Amino acid sequence: MRQNESWTILDTLCGTAALGRHTVVTPAFEIVRYRSLLRNLVAKDLKVRYKNSALGFIWSLLNPLLLMLVFTFVFTQLLDQQIPDFPVFVLTALLPWTWTATAVAIGTGSLVDNAPLINKVYFPRYLLPVSVVLSSGMNFVLGLPALFLLMAVFERPFTQWMLYIPVIILVQGIFLMALVLFLAPLHVHLRDTMVVVDVGLTAWFFLTPILYSIEMVVPNLAAWMYRINPMAAIVAEYRTILYAGGVPDPLFMGRTGATALVLLILAYLFFRRLNRNIGEHL
Repeated sequence: MRQNESWTILDTLCGTAALGRHTVVTPAFEIVRYRSLLRNLVAKDLKVRYKNSALGFIWSLLNPLLLMLVFTFVFTQLLDQQIPDFPVFVLTALLPWTWTATAVAIGTGSLVDNAPLINKVYFPRYLLPVSVVLSSGMNFVLGLPALFLLMAVFERPFTQWMLYIPVIILVQGIFLMALVLFLAPLHVHLRDTMVVVDVGLTAWFFLTPILYSIEMVVPNLAAWMYRINPMAAIVAEYRTILYAGGVPDPLFMGRTGATALVLLILAYLFFRRLNRNIGEHL
């Protein structure tokens, strides 16, 4: 972190800490109260992520595009995959998956990586993993124009149902916040957590219909995939709108959103419980 960025964040922290360390407020009110800090954390994360990079945020476009090209070559040329417009099919799932993988990987280590900041002054510590989800989400949004361009090239339909995309983004954001709020404090107490997360992300990638269609899965297993893997439902909705040009299912996404919200509440309670002695383990 550069010196001027550190002072910006510390100035914000000192100002907000004066409001009272032991004030009891809900997380929503805390986010409003510390909104300037949250903005600085998101900006810092984006700057550090692309520091000393020649292309900067353009990598948020190039990274999924390059992966899409690799997967397209492997599955259409080497394995003779018959899914129509395979590049669009893959990219509609690869972009939200990149958001998930980046947010979980970086968010898990967010408390440990910011130990000096945590030990210097008080602020709601859950803002650190939350800021990682938001900054990774901004990268996801920046990658959407590349997908829209690819859709135009392959003449995929642009429908009014694309206005539903912010709802899916919101559901995915809530789900990712729940994950990082659970994993980040766990990593403080158990440093093996990051190793498990790395392996888990690889397994999760293949258990989510990114490189294949859900119709290719055994029907009974497909049903269970939707029940235990929220990303499968989220990817399915992105594909319905952006690849197939179809009508989204509000009830289907509503169940996923309700699951994500319940997980977020449980993860926050878990975070608050472990938060009491996080400073001792950093």
